[in-house]
Amino acid sequence: MCEFCGRDLVSDPSWADNLEPKIRAHALYIWKAFKEDGAADAVGEGRGGQRSGGIDIGVVTSGQGVGFMYAEGQILVLEPYLERVREILDEPRQTLREIADYPEGTAPVEPVIDGVVILYLSQDLGVLEALDRVDRVLGPGYATPNHVITVAGGDGSPCPATDPEMVYDGTEPYPAVAPGDAGAGISIYVADTGLLWYHADKLDPPGLASAHPDQEVTNEGSPHPWLKGVRGILDRAQDMTQAQAGQTQKVNPYEGHGTFVAGVVRCMAPAAEIYVANVCKVAGSTLETHLARHLDRALKHGYDLFHLAIACPTRKDLPLITFEGWLRRLRSYKGVACVVAAGNSGYSFPTWPAAFPEMVAVGALAADWRSRASFSNYGPWVDVYAPGRDLVNAFAYGDYRCFMVPYVAEKRKFHGMAKWSGTSFSTPILTGLIAARMSRTGENGKEATAALLTEARARAIPGVGPIALPY
Repeated sequence: MCEFCGRDLVSDPSWADNLEPKIRAHALYIWKAFKEDGAADAVGEGRGGQRSGGIDIGVVTSGQGVGFMYAEGQILVLEPYLERVREILDEPRQTLREIADYPEGTAPVEPVIDGVVILYLSQDLGVLEALDRVDRVLGPGYATPNHVITVAGGDGSPCPATDPEMVYDGTEPYPAVAPGDAGAGISIYVADTGLLWYHADKLDPPGLASAHPDQEVTNEGSPHPWLKGVRGILDRAQDMTQAQAGQTQKVNPYEGHGTFVAGVVRCMAPAAEIYVANVCKVAGSTLETHLARHLDRALKHGYDLFHLAIACPTRKDLPLITFEGWLRRLRSYKGVACVVAAGNSGYSFPTWPAAFPEMVAVGALAADWRSRASFSNYGPWVDVYAPGRDLVNAFAYGDYRCFMVPYVAEKRKFHGMAKWSGTSFSTPILTGLIAARMSRTGENGKEATAALLTEARARAIPGVGPIALPY
């Protein structure tokens, strides 16, 4: 292993050779994490009852960056075109009855969400070659890869903007916690990495000696009073076990991301009801199919706002078809808004799902709150910019090893708070402001969002765009 670039010089794939060092380290980390036992089950891809395997991930590069990442052995197809796609690819064409008779988890075709299915390839044919064949007959967009989606990623990079940085013990959150009960009565679903566990937190169900991967937890406000009442799935069950045993916790890359995000939302809307799902379980990443299914299940709970600090470049820059399916479902829920991070590559190319017209795409301002942060994506598809450089909020207790060039292998010790940067953290400022306005005015999510964006455009900064500030 190369200490400086993070590469295994013997077994690393050839696609890693020309990547920018910062991007290479993170792309390899994600690629290897998906190969580990249990990764398939973590993203809903355990096949034929096998829950312990990994997933082969393909990577397409673009210059010195990552063009997109995807799951091998499967493609996503718009359901009305399934028969034509199977004919083009010479895939077996079973009847619906034959497909229904397959044991669970073994069918060659599985539904994902409204109008989209997974087709598992039976031929010795790579995903990219299969998609090229389909494109030549039907045109692009009828079949796509099952893309890898990452928290804090962007076009060309699966990386966060920075590693978390240490702050002194006792440092207050920044931006600060708003006074009063802003956000009261408003519910928010955060699709992220789940919640960190602190000693006072309550488990549901209680009394377990050790946590299972989907263990629910309720934050009890110690040591972070502004997080009290936030619920969600544990970020990493092993951390709770280590903490209960009095062991020093190892903080992995992307870990604590969901807790930090929830903390920023609560600083803007201290009384909002927040649920943090652990959707991005594999190195802060997931497959788009897994995300779509999570979001679809969440709709039945009646959340007022959806918050997604995720970004994904796609094949041929086409929209995520699973997310399009979810948007068709979301339109049935009047007034529900979805706020999405624009991504951290410093590019103007659209990233998904932020670039969907129905989404509220949030970029990041620099520490001066007057210029765009260097890492922030930008362009006409970004709706608004909020502070995203050097925010301080709740984080883990434990030891962290940096992944970002030039700090690779640098060790940092955290004591429950961190300073972090990214569109992942500018986005919850806007989500919190929307929730605060909803509780104050009685507007629904879309109405409150429209009003805030009108205010943001009124204070737009030339060369940056509309801006939303926490106070």
